[in-house]
Amino acid sequence: MKACPALMLLALALAGCGERPQEMAGVQFRGSVPSWQGPATVFTVPGWKVGDQRSWSQHMQTRAQGQNEFARIAPGG
Repeated sequence: MKACPALMLLALALAGCGERPQEMAGVQFRGSVPSWQGPATVFTVPGWKVGDQRSWSQHMQTRAQGQNEFARIAPGG
């Protein structure tokens, strides 16, 4: 009976080695238009000019800083 846990451990170890690659066979992502060229919709943030890459980059940087905990918390708090 002492061989049973060893066999279970061996089977578990070998099961982890048998994973198949997780690739999308034959599918190639062609991408879409760049984000800064997106269409103007009702969800477009005011101040962002559609098609202007520099305006988009500045808006995304400002948005990221609003989510930065180090920038949001007051010093010495």
